[in-house]
Amino acid sequence: MDDRADLAAGADQGDALVDALAQTTFAVTARLNRLGAEHDLSLTQLRVLAILRDRDRVRITALAQHLGLEKSTMTGLVDRGVRRGLLERTASAGDRRAVDVLLTRAGRDLAERLHEAAATSMTGMAQGLSAPERQRLTALLTRLLPPEPRSTARCDRPWAPSLSKGGAGDGAA
Repeated sequence: MDDRADLAAGADQGDALVDALAQTTFAVTARLNRLGAEHDLSLTQLRVLAILRDRDRVRITALAQHLGLEKSTMTGLVDRGVRRGLLERTASAGDRRAVDVLLTRAGRDLAERLHEAAATSMTGMAQGLSAPERQRLTALLTRLLPPEPRSTARCDRPWAPSLSKGGAGDGAA
């Protein structure tokens, strides 16, 4: 094979990879959107519940930053969650000017049910793979994720990216 053929083969593999990643993203997003719709939640609201499920509380600014949202947008999402009885706002223990967000009992119950449903749905996507193939896929997908800052703990939920675990967060996501 000459250099041009090698380049063309590499481009074809790159195109196939991009297509496979995009199609997988679409399939996962569709499943999560359906799950959210069953509970009248947007994908972003689903992510908020998932993030809060693994933490006692998160500072609203850290949550906004982590999700790539403006603070005003995050405030609106939290307002909707508060009205539905899923979220609660409280003054931050470390900084009375800051606001922390946490799940209510109803919010935690819903987040638990959503986690179980998401796990079933995501696992179902890989049911055609053998156990070693699933392990390899997990390892490869994990390698594609950006490295975690040392101050964060990896979230063990496939549908909730990590944030500082335990406290309200320090604004770093």
